[in-house]
Amino acid sequence: MPTLPIKWKSAKNKMRLNTLTSFCGFVLLIAALYCPLLRPFHIFNMDAFGANKPYAMVLLLVGVVGILGTVFNQIKLTRFVAWFSLALVVLFYIGAFLKVHTSFSFIPFRSIDAFLTRQIKFKWGWYLIFAGPLLAVAGVLFEKKRNFIPPSPQNEQTKV
Repeated sequence: MPTLPIKWKSAKNKMRLNTLTSFCGFVLLIAALYCPLLRPFHIFNMDAFGANKPYAMVLLLVGVVGILGTVFNQIKLTRFVAWFSLALVVLFYIGAFLKVHTSFSFIPFRSIDAFLTRQIKFKWGWYLIFAGPLLAVAGVLFEKKRNFIPPSPQNEQTKV
């Protein structure tokens, strides 16, 4: 049975370290959405989908678009999605922080409000959810610029 010759070392199949870093960042972003982010009242863990489902779906979509951009070697798309995912994660953290610290503000007693706010803990998933976009941004930040090579003057003279 004949086998197809695959050139693993060819220039087409070469994935640069920066592209691989961005790819790992987007995969880490998607995986971090399912990690525990909040633990209210020490009863259960809440992931991104439990905290804010529509926003988590947007982050999931951004991660998938980032993976597709790296796989198809779309540098501008990957760069935009990496920065956009970092901005969305920062916005998600600010929203979660404000939600935790203002959830019990309707209670007129500040001591009870502070006690209940202390019962909602941030978990280790936030480290992963920030590490993903930071890896993706690091991958596109150190991307090599393609140098423009002007056409040689000999080719222009031969065409005349």
